[in-house]
Amino acid sequence: MKEVKKLKFNELSLSEEMQKAITDMGFVEASPIQSQTIPHLLERKDVIGQAQTGTGKTAAFGIPLLELIHPEDKFISSLVVCPTRELAQQVAMELKKLAKYKKHIHILAIYGGSSMSEQIHSLRRGMNVIVGTPGRIMDHLERKTLSFEKVKMAVLDEADTMLDMGFREDIEAILKKMSPERQTVLFSATMPKPILDIARRFQKEPVHVKVTTENLTATSIEQIYFEVNSASRAKIVSSLMDLHGLKLTLLFCNTKRRVDEVVATMRTMGHKADAIHGDLSQSQRNSVLSAFKSGRINILVASDVAARGIDVNNVDAVFNYDLPMDAEYYVHRIGRTGRAGKTGKAFSFVTGRNDFFKLRDIERYAKAKIVKGNIPTEKEILELNNVKLFTQLKTIVTAGHLEKFEAMVTDYCKEGFTAEQLAAVLLKLTLKGNTPSAPEPRPDSRPSFDRERRSNDRPSYNRERPAYHREKPSNDRASYSSGRPSYSPRERSERPKSHSGEEERMSDNRFSKNRFASQPSAAPVDGRRESSPAEQPGSERNVKFRKRKNSAERGD
Repeated sequence: MKEVKKLKFNELSLSEEMQKAITDMGFVEASPIQSQTIPHLLERKDVIGQAQTGTGKTAAFGIPLLELIHPEDKFISSLVVCPTRELAQQVAMELKKLAKYKKHIHILAIYGGSSMSEQIHSLRRGMNVIVGTPGRIMDHLERKTLSFEKVKMAVLDEADTMLDMGFREDIEAILKKMSPERQTVLFSATMPKPILDIARRFQKEPVHVKVTTENLTATSIEQIYFEVNSASRAKIVSSLMDLHGLKLTLLFCNTKRRVDEVVATMRTMGHKADAIHGDLSQSQRNSVLSAFKSGRINILVASDVAARGIDVNNVDAVFNYDLPMDAEYYVHRIGRTGRAGKTGKAFSFVTGRNDFFKLRDIERYAKAKIVKGNIPTEKEILELNNVKLFTQLKTIVTAGHLEKFEAMVTDYCKEGFTAEQLAAVLLKLTLKGNTPSAPEPRPDSRPSFDRERRSNDRPSYNRERPAYHREKPSNDRASYSSGRPSYSPRERSERPKSHSGEEERMSDNRFSKNRFASQPSAAPVDGRRESSPAEQPGSERNVKFRKRKNSAERGD
């Protein structure tokens, strides 16, 4: 593949309206993926674009997609399929910015969780570009509220993610609904075999555009890992936020349950935290993202899939509370910070040998060095808070209006306190309240369930056994009542009684504690075997046996 130099947008054959919109967005020079993709798409060629997130893929297909829509087109001309609701919203928003001066183009995002009736109403008004998720697109196709017969361009954005999420059948069904003359564009960070299979089936001589960078992560992001134990992670997050003065942070977990647990923990520590994952409705997601962007919450805890499409420019740091299962997710995660020319921080927590193996895989994949950091001690946090408090005190004293509080100090002094004591107590309350303790990492880097704890978890057979495990008393009722063991309610209810309710019957129930107590002992008595009930003199069976024996002797 020959190398193509970067182009400026004014060097591309774009309309005046598009050039004006690009200028309003502050773009001057096209990124490598844009420089190589836009000319091919304007020539109506099929394209396979391979590039990482954050490289400008949306504009790479969005600019030619909008340029190829004519004012007389009163039908759905283009379709963009995205894996998640958030990404669909983000792509639709970017396309609307690019189509700012193209008044004849109407763009609609359709996805699950939003009102179906409102989407149908918008579709009836007439749309040119549809951006949606596979599931909701299939819903509209089944309702016959969408028609793709006249679609000129179909774009699969983050196709590898959609296949990982199990949307292959939906994608193929959607593409089959379109004219074979359409232009098919496929963007993916990786090229597994299923992606190549779709390309062979639905594309015509596609141009393969691949953009690789020496480092997949931005150099403006400082990447640090901490060796911690599981119980101390939340406290260390709080300590690092205090130490670095972080205002907006993204915290990633691997599961939805973990997300909810971490949010609850951070709230108990006084942080304004909220969650975003697949169990939230669309209105809840929009509310959480709006609160995060406005700063009403300072910690957003997310899972990997739900975080796709989060577009916030002022994120100070990203925490990998759990290391991702896939190294590619690490690049997606930390790409949320250090944007728009700003610096960012990426903190990763490592616990145990498996996490170290994951960390080494991430470093090899991202071609980046993740350095080990030292957990801030309580003394460091206290000194930092002391400096911040001193600055605040100077500001408050300069502003004045302290008469009310000076009167309160006088009242306390009348109760026997000195001004120095009051100041010391208030400082202790203030500084200690902002100083979460950060436990030091275990020196052997092992998880908390070490060998000693596992041995302590085993039951001990040297201790005194509980009452119901002790040797049963004899079958004598007096001795039994005097040494009666204590049973659980369930065991008492399952120990059957006689009809009179007084005497216990022998039971084969395995929960009965007296199962074996009433059975005759099998031990020999005076060297002789005990006779069975059939052999006892008074038994009916023994009488019949003697009669048969006597008859045989008489010759009857």
